[in-house]
Amino acid sequence: MISSPNAQSSSPSASTTSDLLDQSALSALAQRLVEAAKKAGADAADAVAVRGVSHGVEVRDGRVEESERSEGDDVGLRVFVGKRQAVVSTNDISGDGAARLAERAVAMARVAPDDAYVGLADPSLLAKEFPDLDLLDPQVPSTAELERRAQEAEAAGLAVKGVAKSGGASASSGIGGMVLVTSTGFHGSYLRSSQGISMMAIAGEGTGMERDYDFTSAIHASDLLSPAAIGRSAGERTIARLNPRKVATCKVPVVFDPRISGSLVGHLVGAANGASIARKTSFLKDKLGQQLFAGGIRIVDDPLRVRGLRSQSFDAEGVAVKKLNIVDDGVLTSWLLDSATARELGMTTTGHAHRGVSSSPSPGAYNLHLEAGQATPKELIADIKEGFYVTDLIGSGVNGVTGDYSRGAAGFWIENGEITYAVSEVTIAGHLFDIFKSMTPANDLEFKYGVNAPTVRIEGLTIAGR
Repeated sequence: MISSPNAQSSSPSASTTSDLLDQSALSALAQRLVEAAKKAGADAADAVAVRGVSHGVEVRDGRVEESERSEGDDVGLRVFVGKRQAVVSTNDISGDGAARLAERAVAMARVAPDDAYVGLADPSLLAKEFPDLDLLDPQVPSTAELERRAQEAEAAGLAVKGVAKSGGASASSGIGGMVLVTSTGFHGSYLRSSQGISMMAIAGEGTGMERDYDFTSAIHASDLLSPAAIGRSAGERTIARLNPRKVATCKVPVVFDPRISGSLVGHLVGAANGASIARKTSFLKDKLGQQLFAGGIRIVDDPLRVRGLRSQSFDAEGVAVKKLNIVDDGVLTSWLLDSATARELGMTTTGHAHRGVSSSPSPGAYNLHLEAGQATPKELIADIKEGFYVTDLIGSGVNGVTGDYSRGAAGFWIENGEITYAVSEVTIAGHLFDIFKSMTPANDLEFKYGVNAPTVRIEGLTIAGR
């Protein structure tokens, strides 16, 4: 692939809500680009137009420290000449700019190297239905409302006994969307709103200082947790971390809090990415169809979840998406594939193509979750004589090629089935095959993030302490 850098432009003035929700101009532009590419000599082409609008406010000690708004549309054109492709992108198409961009893309493709796997998606796989996934909250919050949310979250955090000061609170909103047009006749678009609130609290003094946070994010404002709940939770989490102890190196059961247990799902799905499989750089490269988890374990990717943070009805190639059990009854059932990686592996795309305006598609997930188990979190730890309840992970010491796992961690020690004192500055280590095999999920799954999992227990991880 050859790509041109995005042109730079100053931020436009704020648009009205009706302007932001109207994608007709972007759709027309994408169509013009595809037609111009064909006229310039491309055998096939697709065009993607991306809209991004964000507005955020940060406060500290009750005062607004920063208020930012960004807004812009970008377009990308991908062209094919035989088995050669090129991608160009810009955010400035005016006059005969579409024709010039298309001519440049075709010229680049003609001198690009051959790639046996490139090409548009099979037309028979393209989406023909576009279900309403309720992805747009038409009520865009004002700057004053964002300030109110952030200030309320901060005030609630500071009101928690023992909290010394604020690490800052923020509130944000945004709208993002995409238009995709292909020379095979696909034309689709979507818009998705987002809103969020976060707060960080600080307690203690000097070397005994601790901090923690909480946040909420949703498509619709009505699905957000209240600012007061976020601030209070951040404060309480921070106070609980005071006066941490060290623990001796040992091998014990480790329980992952729901806030970070989704990272284990992320490691599995990252290794199941078709691009890594095709390059043979994944520890799962020979494991398709094999039992990796205990029976009953199911890991699901659901792009059609109503109000899902990453929901959409078609992928970046126009392929219809569907709910996929990546792991079913403990068995790894599928890779995540776009058209190119599927061709390279002799398979069919799973509808997981993602792309930006300046890149060709590559595989990626949507709304991931590990299905809940039967035991409550309390039951999950009841028989643990000594163990570690992890609430925070530090660093990214996970090797996707070998499966070796090592992360800095903080949390709480478990003694005789009860969570006791805070623990910090330890490392948890093991191998992802062993982690997957011994995974036991609790019954407290909630859909709060892009990757969701309940409380999870893992047997026999090594804790490297003092």
